[in-house]
Parts: sequence; structure tokens; C-alpha cells
Amino acid sequence: MKKIFKSIIFLLVISFGLLYISDYNYLLTAVSKIYFKGHTTAFLSDYKHFDNRILPASKTPEPWPLHSKFNTITLTEEQEQININNETVAFLVIKNDSIYFEKYYDGYGLDSKSNAFSMAKSYVSALLGKAIMEGYIESLDQPVIDFIPELKGEYASQVTVGDLSSMASGQRWDEAYYSPFSVTTAAYFVKDLESLILNQPIESAPGKSYIYQSGTTQLLGMVISKATGKKLTNYLHESFWDPMGAEQESLWQIDSNEFGLEKAYCCIASNARDFARLAKLYKNHGKWNGMNILDSTFIAKSIQPRFEESPEYGYGWWLKKYKGHNVFMNRGHLGQYVITFPKENLIFVRLGNSKGPAGNPDDPFTPDIYRYMEIALELNSNVKTP
Repeated sequence: MKKIFKSIIFLLVISFGLLYISDYNYLLTAVSKIYFKGHTTAFLSDYKHFDNRILPASKTPEPWPLHSKFNTITLTEEQEQININNETVAFLVIKNDSIYFEKYYDGYGLDSKSNAFSMAKSYVSALLGKAIMEGYIESLDQPVIDFIPELKGEYASQVTVGDLSSMASGQRWDEAYYSPFSVTTAAYFVKDLESLILNQPIESAPGKSYIYQSGTTQLLGMVISKATGKKLTNYLHESFWDPMGAEQESLWQIDSNEFGLEKAYCCIASNARDFARLAKLYKNHGKWNGMNILDSTFIAKSIQPRFEESPEYGYGWWLKKYKGHNVFMNRGHLGQYVITFPKENLIFVRLGNSKGPAGNPDDPFTPDIYRYMEIALELNSNVKTP
């Protein structure tokens, strides 16, 4: 038995050694931070195991007002069961810019942080709009190579910042979350994220069609940082987080390079109330307390499809026509959602550990999203009841 044990240890040492010197050495980080903790993919509280840049609370925090009917209703048994089955941790409904219903689960509360995952993409798109508004970037049509001349690929000179925001970059990328060997997984764990992204060439003609790629948003984040000369976290704070009155200190995950590059495609750790603020800004056409902090024309363009054949996506936002409503949402891995119904002046936030059962693979929206939209409208109808 001792010989067998020693042989196993020897093989493990050799395997880890070979892994360390291979192109997949990031898997050693994945094993220690994710897989050995019992997870097969990134999880809500994993930000605690990574490097982060602090996103401070606003210097003038602005609490959400409570609706006159705040928490006067209870969820139905069916609605509650959906939250239980999908391991919801935060459930928030904002009506007329006031909190109408709010509930937390599994030890989470008002100031609990959780990983937003790809909800961060909407923030990066908003930062693009801000950079254009402030003159750091000329327009959506400005070439990416103006900021990143070392960009590789046959079509590198043709891709624009607007192509990046609308997921039409032509970048080489494998959007696979559960494969340990995909570039998406590598991006989550590598020490030098910028080098990884710059090794993904623009290999197809950009601006032709929509293909969802996290690497494309990461490239956009790099462009914005180069254009402004600012870390994304700092630019987000001064542009939106501070003027919108965010109440809690938050975090943005960074790589382990000495300069600390934000994972622009994901990974802002914050709370349900503060996540809802960007939706309010977009719903109100870029105005906050009468101050115009984002161009309304940019917002209007962002929440309309760029491509007729891909009505589900605009510029950094998911879009859906649902029961007569033009809905826009930011969404993330494992079912992080901020869903906005502009006509109803309604914002719905759901954070949690699971999306539940998979649906039609040809539908860009999973079944839980439809159910949450339905719940939001059901609760909205209760507001109108005397």
C-alpha cells in the first residue's frame, strides 16, 4: 500500500509539474480557487479568493426611498418555490424609483456582496458612452487600433469600439464556461489578462453580425482604460457610482499582474440595491436628480438591437419584447438579473446561485428569465390594486 501511495503522490507531483510549465498552468489557480472548493464554475462569493480593486461608496450616498406599499404583499407559494429551487439570494422590486418589495435568502442582506458576472458588461458599455460624451473617444465608429495598435488579426484595422460594445468584433473566442480548457476559463484565472486578450486575433470581418463573446468586452474595457488613462474602477466611480449615490463599498475583480487589469467582462461584487442604479439611469434617459450624466442618444441606441436578425442584444444590454413591453436587462452567469420595464417604471433585481433547468438551446433567454419577468409584472399589478 505504501508503494501504491508513493506512486500516486509521484504521479500527482509530475502531473502538477507538467501543468505548471504548460499553457494550461492557470488551471492550478482554478483548482485552488474553484474546483477544490466544491464548484465546477465561478460562484457568487468567489471574489473573496481573487485580487480586487475597491469601488468606494459614493461620497454622498443616496438611499432608495421605500414605496408606500413596501413589503405589504407576500410572494405566492409558487413564486417562493422558484426562489428556493433556484437558490435566490436577493429579490428586489423597484416601482416608480421606490423599493416596493425586497427579500433576501441564505444569510444575504442589504449590504451583502455577490458577483455580478456578466452584468458588468452593461457598465463597460455605459463607460464607453461616458468616454464618448467626454471626448476621450470620438464615436462608436472609432477604430480600436487607435488605442491598441498591437491588436492582431486580418481585420484588426477594421474593428471599431461600437463593434466591441455590440458583440460584433470578429474576435477569435470560445465562450465556454464549464470547460477548463476554454479561453473564457483561462481569462478568469490567468495572471496576465491583457496578453491573453491580445493573442485573440480579429479573424472575421467585424460589424456584420452578433456573436456573444466575453473577450470582446474585455477588449473594450482595455480600450476605455487606454483612452481615458484611468483604471476602469476609478472611471466607473467618478462617472456613475459616485453621482448615482451608491451606498456600499464594492469591488471589481482584477488579474494578478502587477498593474491589476479589471476583468471588464465580469466580476463587480456589490449588492442588489446598488446594482439597480444603472437601470434607473438608463430608464430615466441618462438623468440623475436632474443632472445629465450620460447622453440620452447613446442610451437610446444602446437599448435597441443593432442587427435585425439578433433582436436580443443592443450595445451591452439584453433586449426582449415581452407581453407588449420593451424590456432591457443586464444579466450574468448563474442567473444575475436586473430587468427593466420602462413603460411600467419598474425595475426587478434577482441574484442567486442557479438559473434552474435549461430550456430551448435556440432561445437566448433561459426559462427562469421568462418566469421572473412574469413575477415582476404580477407584483406590479398588485401595486395598482387599491
